[in-house]
Amino acid sequence: MAVETKEYRAEARFQRVSPQKARLVLDLIKGRGVEEALNTAAFTKKRVAPVIHKLLTSAMDNAKYVAGEQGIDLDVDNLYVKQALANDGPRMKRIRPAPMGRAYRYQRRLTHIVLSLAERRPANGASLVTRVEEPVAEVRPAKKKAAAPRKTAAKKSTSKKAE
Repeated sequence: MAVETKEYRAEARFQRVSPQKARLVLDLIKGRGVEEALNTAAFTKKRVAPVIHKLLTSAMDNAKYVAGEQGIDLDVDNLYVKQALANDGPRMKRIRPAPMGRAYRYQRRLTHIVLSLAERRPANGASLVTRVEEPVAEVRPAKKKAAAPRKTAAKKSTSKKAE
């Protein structure tokens, strides 16, 4: 019997950043645990990162609120970012002055950012282990091959001609 996992969403609409730039930060946090995603968003040097950090905290608060209202047993430590989308919003058409009295048109892009959190549940009901440390295999230095003799270019003689 498959148990459906509840998703908790938060949206930030009409953000003044292009979707492509927002996706750079969203790709960093996609699939990570909430605590790790919050740290990543806090220390990412992009202009949209504080917006995404605020959105993550909002999604966490939504999860706590909904779980409390519906009586769901929610472990906040097991939440992870299930979905992180940056969709196109409406575009603002603007005009920039150009040489010789002309005008160039350009577009300011807006973004709708959607975050969805879900809870990771272990399959057998055991405690959840987020990261397993695997032993690192020893790296042995490669055997050196005998160096082949190098051919050197013949040098030109620098002696002066007798006059």
